[in-house]
Order: sequence, then structure tokens, then C-alpha cells
Amino acid sequence: MASRANLVNLDAMIKRADFASEESEESLFENVSTISVRDFTKGGLIGPSLRKPDFQRETNHWNPQQVISLLECFTSGDLIPSVILWQSPTFLFVIDGGHRLSVLRAWIEDDYGDGPLSQAYFGGEISKEQKKIAEKTRSLVNSSIGSWQHFQAKLDSEELEASERKKVNAIISRGLPIQWVKGDADKAESSFFKINTKGTPLDEIEELLLKSRKRPISIAARAIIRSGKGHKYWSAFDAHKSQQIEAHAKSLHQILFEPEINRPVKTLDLPLGGSKGVRTALQVLIEFLLISNRNQQGDPKDVYGMPEDQSGDGTVEALRKGIKLAARITGNDKGSLGLHPAVYFYGPSGRHSSPMFMGTVKLIGSKLANNDSLFFVKITRVRQKLERILVENKDLIATILQKNMSAKRTDVYATLLEKIIDRLDSSTDINEQFLIDSSGLRGKLIVGSAEYLGKKFSDDAKSQAFIYTALASAMKCPICNGYLDPEKSVSYDHVVRAREDGKGDSGNCQLTHPYCNQSIKQ
Repeated sequence: MASRANLVNLDAMIKRADFASEESEESLFENVSTISVRDFTKGGLIGPSLRKPDFQRETNHWNPQQVISLLECFTSGDLIPSVILWQSPTFLFVIDGGHRLSVLRAWIEDDYGDGPLSQAYFGGEISKEQKKIAEKTRSLVNSSIGSWQHFQAKLDSEELEASERKKVNAIISRGLPIQWVKGDADKAESSFFKINTKGTPLDEIEELLLKSRKRPISIAARAIIRSGKGHKYWSAFDAHKSQQIEAHAKSLHQILFEPEINRPVKTLDLPLGGSKGVRTALQVLIEFLLISNRNQQGDPKDVYGMPEDQSGDGTVEALRKGIKLAARITGNDKGSLGLHPAVYFYGPSGRHSSPMFMGTVKLIGSKLANNDSLFFVKITRVRQKLERILVENKDLIATILQKNMSAKRTDVYATLLEKIIDRLDSSTDINEQFLIDSSGLRGKLIVGSAEYLGKKFSDDAKSQAFIYTALASAMKCPICNGYLDPEKSVSYDHVVRAREDGKGDSGNCQLTHPYCNQSIKQ
């Protein structure tokens, strides 16, 4: 599978539609047998009628080299597998071959995730990462194959040799073979899942989202990942509910994924949820939303623990609870702890740690679900010591997490974090062996990375040096002495209270965590 940070987003090339609402009718005409690049040009007949099923995964699973490979096969006349379509009364649905067809249209439009079609589709919300991959892909296409405009210019040239004109005409007229699914929408959906569990199968997250596509967590996660833009999986709900979903999704996207992270790290203003790369972020979002929606019994256990959402109420509520949990972690609401991402959610090399983030979220979420207000007093009471331990032991904590199976790391970290807080609150010192024992491991751990022999600093080395240096002089809350993240979470406190005639000038103003100001200051 391609690196998640190196995938071309072609999702805007073919629109989506809900074929479950289509009344099936047998075609009275003979179906066409091929689809060519001409069908994607102005005046093309088949291209405008193509749709992806609304449950189809995003068309963002190919890296630049796979795009090049498809176009090389197409322009050289090599074999390309058939695409599979299903005809409804109004559209032609792509059952298999969405990436192949999207690459052809991207070539025609010169849009590899950053062009006019993509800009409109994503409402202008295109990440730097997506733009970077699009530019890389365009450069590779132009240098190794040539742009579509390049081929058109050849055709318009009167001086083109006959052999070259023949080749260009063959490319322009070449078609991909089509296989047609016969039957109704249920038959087409069944065919889709059979096809996509063979060959290059759906990954676990894709399959989960497809099969649970009408449930609140899945709809909410897809809304958040694109900040309420892109394909509207919630379009069946009424306008008011749709507006609420989009507003809440945008809010959570900003809270969790902004600003965008760059390597090497050169700022302490880091996103809580890490990279907004779709496939990585979706996993984070699903887990985050599940935690934020759990009750005292720990339900729902998974996305199927909530009923399908027919009205939009379930999705709105799932998002609302997500915002409520996020507001206790960051932001300017009076209950916000203002946890600093560099301390709580990032490993020693400045890379986001999903187990650290989700473990912290799980611990705080469980305390909220159980109305344990004393926990927030306790963590604030020990916060200075807690954060010193987290910063000084980043390497050890990373090693502890690596020694556990990936599926258990979130639980391991949540348990470890709570044990650290409880031990500090009992005024007991903490050493490395306590951290190891509290995580369920035994003996001593060898901490450290492989020796780096190169003379150039790696991005990890640069990021690590920056984070430790920046934290050494970072702002702290004068009430709890914990790190402040003023870009995301800060409260302006009167040193001498206003009710005690304290003035509103800078000399009487101190920057604190919102929770410390509202709930701790005496």
C-alpha cells in the first residue's frame, strides 16, 4: 500500500450520487462497449453521466507513480483492465475502475487534486499536502508522458509526421473496455462489494465506512475530514440539519487539524489530531467520536452501536458531543484544560503519536462520562510535575508504546497517564521503572534510536531539537505552572480581581488556562 502521505486525490473527477434511490429499468438500447478520453472532453457524452455510488471510497488511493503507470499503459497501447458500470435511468454508475477513469479525466483537466474541479469540489479547502502531491504528479506526467494539451497541440500542427499523427490519433480514439452489471441497485451494490474484496481489497477503515455509511459516527467522521466540504454524505437530511452538520464539522476540523503540520517542526503551534491526511485522520476521527459519545457503561463500543440515522439528529448529536469533549482539551471555553500538543500528543522526534492523543482523549472522555469533576482538579494540582515527566520521558514512553501491540496502545497509555496523575497526587516520586511497570511491562527497556551516521541533520533530529529548545522557554500558566498553548487556548485573568477594584491594564493581566482561571483560582 502506498504511503499515506504520498497519495493523489482524484475524488473530484467523478461526482457521486445515491443509486439506492434509483428505480431500476432494463435498458432498451445496446450498451456501448468502450469509454475513451474524448468522453471527458467538452461535448463528450458518457463523461458527464458518470457517477460513483455515494458509498464509494474516496478516489485517493493511488500514488503519483501509479498515475504515471496507467497513463503510460494508455498512451502505449498496453492492456488495461475493463471498467465495470451499472446503468440507472439517470446515470452511469462506476462499480469498478473509478481510479482508472479518474486518472484519464485528471489528465484531460490537468487537475491532480488542486485544479478548478478540485477547488470547487472541496470548497477551496485543499491542504498543503494535497497541493504538494498534485504538483509532483503534474510534473511527472508532463516530463514522462506529456500533458493532454501537449497532445492536442500536436494534432493541430500541420508539420506533424504521418507516423506521429497516427500514434496521437490512436491515443485520442482509444477506449477502455466496459463490462455492464445487469440488474437492480441491490445487484449493483452486491457486485461492488464482491469486486472490491478481491484484487486490491478495501482496507479496514474503508470497509467500515462503507458498511456503516448511514450511521452517525461514519457520517460525522466524513464530514469532519473535509471540514463540511466535498461530497455531502448527509445530503438526504433536511437543510437545517445539513447546515448544523457542516458547521459542527468545520469547527471540529479546525480544533483537531489546524494549523497544518510541516516537517521539520518549527513552531509549537501544532495540530492536536496530527496530519489531516485522509486515511490517517479518519481512524483518529472514528475513535475520537466513539469516545466522545460513550456513556458510563462504555457504549457505543463501535460504530454499529448506534442506529442508522434517518433524520440527521444522530449525526448532529455525535458532532455536538465531539465538540464538548474537544472543548475540555483545548479552546477558550471556561472548562478547557488547554493541553499543549507538544507535551501531550507528540513523540520525541516531533511526530504526532496517535496512542498518546487517543489515550489522553479516552481518559478525559471517561471522566466526563462519569461526571468526575475531581479528576480535573487533581490533574491541575499535579500538572507542573506531570508535564515535566511527559517531556523528560518522551523516549521511554515511545518505547513503551512500541513494545505493545498497536491495538492496545491507546488503552495502555490511558492507564499509564492516570497512574502517573494518581501517584503524583499522593506526593510520591516517579522513576523510569514505575513508568515501565505501570504500562504492564517488566524488566528494563533499552531506550534510544538507531545510531545515525549521516552528517546532515534529519527532519526528526531538527524537530526534536526545536521542540525541546522551544519548550524550555515556553509560556506557562501562573496558576498551575503548566505549559500554555496561547494560539489555541488562553484566558486573560485579572491578577487583582475586578470585583476587588482590579484594573483592566496590562500590568494587572496574566495569561492562564481557562479552567485554571474559572475553576481553580481562589
